[in-house]
Amino acid sequence: MTVLAWFRDRFRVSRDRSAAGFTLVELLIVVAIVGLIAALLIPNLIDALQKAKQKRTMSDMKHTGTAWFSWLTDQVGAAAAGQVNVELDWTTFTERPFGELRDDLIPQYSSEVPATDAWGQLFEFGATPSMESAMPIGIRSSAGDGVFDDDSYVAGPFIATDYDQDIVWAGGFFIRWPSGLGT
Repeated sequence: MTVLAWFRDRFRVSRDRSAAGFTLVELLIVVAIVGLIAALLIPNLIDALQKAKQKRTMSDMKHTGTAWFSWLTDQVGAAAAGQVNVELDWTTFTERPFGELRDDLIPQYSSEVPATDAWGQLFEFGATPSMESAMPIGIRSSAGDGVFDDDSYVAGPFIATDYDQDIVWAGGFFIRWPSGLGT
């Protein structure tokens, strides 16, 4: 005899056998099992959703940046693309209005230019006054917290589970990115 059968026989209130149903003990056990499974799976699900937002944001930035570089090449030459800097001072960029950038890139260079990252925060687009610098254009995302951490960035990855870190793309590559997600 199983434990459930013993509880069912022991605590069952007399009722008609044709009226099948569950006892309170059976319902409590099922609720406890569902709660345990949810407690184990929900944190992993939330983490997976945040990682997916990082990946989508990086993909959007890379796509837009590549289209922007194509436009830049057609407009003012290739500049100094391919040079690698280890530091980026965002204050050297002047803000590029999204509408102007979208008008320049669609439809010839891209079918779409996203205005927001995967968290719903606005991307910030910037260009140097001299498009011939090593990093003439840049895109950054304030990520999960919606606040830019700083205006000065040192190239390199950050801990991938820190979803509030800025993601920065400039000069044809990522300056700041989540570790393990590649550049």
